[in-house]
Amino acid sequence: MASSLISKPKKSLSLISTAVRCMSNIPENTVYGGPKSQSPNQRVTLTQLRQKHRKGEPITMVTAYDYPSAVHLDNAGIDIALVGDSASMVVHGHDTTLPITVDQMLVHCRAVARGAKRPLLVGDLPFGSYESSTQQAVDTAVRILKEGDMDAIKLEGGSPSRITAAKAIVDAGIAVIGHVGLTPQAISVLGGFRPQGKNVVSAIKVVETAMALQEAGCFSVVLECVPPPVAAAATSALKIFTIGIGAGPYCSGQVLVYHDLLGMMQHPHHAKVTPKFCKQYGQIGEAINKALTEYKEEVTKGLFPGPSHSPYKLSSDDVDGFSKELQKLGLDHAASAAAEAAEKMEITE
Repeated sequence: MASSLISKPKKSLSLISTAVRCMSNIPENTVYGGPKSQSPNQRVTLTQLRQKHRKGEPITMVTAYDYPSAVHLDNAGIDIALVGDSASMVVHGHDTTLPITVDQMLVHCRAVARGAKRPLLVGDLPFGSYESSTQQAVDTAVRILKEGDMDAIKLEGGSPSRITAAKAIVDAGIAVIGHVGLTPQAISVLGGFRPQGKNVVSAIKVVETAMALQEAGCFSVVLECVPPPVAAAATSALKIFTIGIGAGPYCSGQVLVYHDLLGMMQHPHHAKVTPKFCKQYGQIGEAINKALTEYKEEVTKGLFPGPSHSPYKLSSDDVDGFSKELQKLGLDHAASAAAEAAEKMEITE
């Protein structure tokens, strides 16, 4: 009895440890007696990202929309996984980011959280989910963390209402990334997907908006589709780190869309929404097309599945018994088909 009493706490501790490892974010502990300081296999924290920024080490961010892409980001050691509202275009086939809903975003967020155990997880607030009031903004941000298992949120724009929303969300205890330059949710005002900061007035606005988001409490700002000198100025003016996308090399880090950088753009819709600034680090789309074409040809020609991909066997005695039972049911053709299939499998093995 004594040994069994001793073993029970060990089992409980193991279960607790497993539960802790599966949390969306394992907080760094300087107060409580819980998890110890971060190890390389634990969730990236804002503290670690700020340390990288101070050391001048570039920060990597990639979008992810589902479990498989999240696993790949995890294996590659990417710092931040952004569940972007660009899923509206890349995954759901829309021409803009506007149609995607909070409920759809939550599905993507949860899938990514299950696959990415290391990167900091950031979820986009979709269009229409935070513009009406600061209360709406906070409520949506809370849902992204509580229901989506994210660690932080990102919101677009630098209008006074967006700055106020960002501050309210930060005040609610939620980490926020800002987003300036080309803000896809504002294409109605911008007149389409157009680069920003291409004249003096627009360039100053980018820098001032980024600084306002910093003042509101954002821990980082995404700079999208602005000239490199504008991004360099914003990065220099800010104490927080910047993440560039189509903004040149003078940012604290970079972000690209998963499908874009992998070259999964073989369909006309994908080709249409692939940005000019994206470097394709693979030709995965071509590989997928090739594999699917070969699969279709082999099925059409009767080459797949062959014996090596038909692993479930009946013994010869069972084949005979099976055929006899089919004949008793009046299924003579079925009995012949079964016997013929068994014979062919033996011959071709």
